[in-house]
Amino acid sequence: MLVDSHCHLDFPNFAEDLPSVVARAKAAGVSRMVTISTRVAKARTYETLSEAHPEIWHTIGTHPDGAGDEPDVPTEAIVAHTHHPRCIGIGESGLDFHYDNAAPEAVQERVFRRHIAAARETGLPLVIHSRDADAEMEAILVDEMARGTFTAVLHCFSSGARLAEVGVELGFCVSFSGIVTFRRSHDLRAIARSVPPDRLLVETDAPFLAPEPHRGRTNEPAYTADTARSLAQTLDMDFAELAALTTANFHRLFHKAAG
Repeated sequence: MLVDSHCHLDFPNFAEDLPSVVARAKAAGVSRMVTISTRVAKARTYETLSEAHPEIWHTIGTHPDGAGDEPDVPTEAIVAHTHHPRCIGIGESGLDFHYDNAAPEAVQERVFRRHIAAARETGLPLVIHSRDADAEMEAILVDEMARGTFTAVLHCFSSGARLAEVGVELGFCVSFSGIVTFRRSHDLRAIARSVPPDRLLVETDAPFLAPEPHRGRTNEPAYTADTARSLAQTLDMDFAELAALTTANFHRLFHKAAG
């Protein structure tokens, strides 16, 4: 069985057909999926989704693209939402310097550090988003780890080899999405081969980044199997071995879901 460790099932793409989306995922061997928070203000939405579907878990946090909308959510408020029995992680949060209209870097950093504090306090893993911010992300992670340990996953990894190396050194997992299946993703596949097997996760980031052979369509958790199949080939592993490995890694990191 597989786990889609990162998807956004609250997005409008799935509003009218979520039971079918879940059914297709199960038919493809994806037994669990985590719908990832982008706004703390939407906590009840994520709770409702995970309460209604035993296959779905959720996280709580503010995406860096929304840091300007939620610049002052205190760590205590994030922690309070983790008391929900289906909430298994913090985030996604991080840095995204790709768009000119994003929140100022200082705001993104302040929001991100509060999420790190929440992960440290709760013992739940932090789901890290990093785009066009490798050096800044490395500096924050190293600094924060020196203040106190926490666990995390570098989600939808598409950064440079150095950030993957730093993440592994800090004890984090690295999650690969459909990008790893793209024809021109040679460097990313090389990075995947460098990550210790016990740190690998797979995800869709649905509804975005559908893997081959579904590229151009709305992504969904069932397609986790296609990413896992491609990653297994990259690592010269059997598909079943890769599926068992990443599922075990998921439950070790997201330990609340394993209980």
